[in-house]
Amino acid sequence: MRTALLQSSGRPGSTVENLKVLDEAAGRAAAAGAGLLVAPEMFLTGYAIGDDIARLAEPADGDCADAIAETATRHGLAIAYGYPERAGDAVFNSAQLISPDGTRLANYRKTHLFGCFERDHFTAGDQPVVQAELDGLRVGILICYDVEFPENVRAHALAGTDLLVVPTAQMHPFQFVAESMIPVRAFENQMYVAYVNRVGREGEFEFVGLSTLAGPDGVARTRAGRAEELVLADADPAFLAASREANPYLRDRRPGLYGPLV
Repeated sequence: MRTALLQSSGRPGSTVENLKVLDEAAGRAAAAGAGLLVAPEMFLTGYAIGDDIARLAEPADGDCADAIAETATRHGLAIAYGYPERAGDAVFNSAQLISPDGTRLANYRKTHLFGCFERDHFTAGDQPVVQAELDGLRVGILICYDVEFPENVRAHALAGTDLLVVPTAQMHPFQFVAESMIPVRAFENQMYVAYVNRVGREGEFEFVGLSTLAGPDGVARTRAGRAEELVLADADPAFLAASREANPYLRDRRPGLYGPLV
């Protein structure tokens, strides 16, 4: 499945403008043969927008979700995007996957909040593995800091995730995560990992870009630079199956030894 990574911070504070940016990117991705477009963490509203996070938060089935479903249907591709989710009095840092026919396939709430900023504005989710079937692949979702915990990605591997999409807001000076950790996560768990970042300065943060799709061989299939960019690469089920056969990490595990870890 050809996967498009939208490296952009959009227009922080404006859901209207960000929906337009997403629609334009979906058109370009579909024209290039993509079946899935992935946008960064909190793409719908912007990340470093303070109290506007709560003001702009909406339910998973809110008006913006409907607008993105219409975009997905019109362009004929699935869309995964980050947004602030309102659920009663709580606001979650969430990511949602919508199918090419506009169906809401999966909604994930970030389980590991990073730093004081996120802990001040969000409630942590408590469901570690969220998946959906898409074009012959089992797609899982994590958000940014979540992927830096090996337990999270291994849980997805054990649950059969083929393509892990990770909307992110990776900031300076942690660019080694994109450059080194993501390919290793893909290799050690035998999956594709699509890590899609914001870019440029936003409030107190400087996002580093470097979005990548890493394969189960630990090789980056594509890597963006440090500017706004749309990059594409393929997640190949046949290559994934062959790689899993050749690399026995999951078969050679000895869970009985790991009890003290938890």
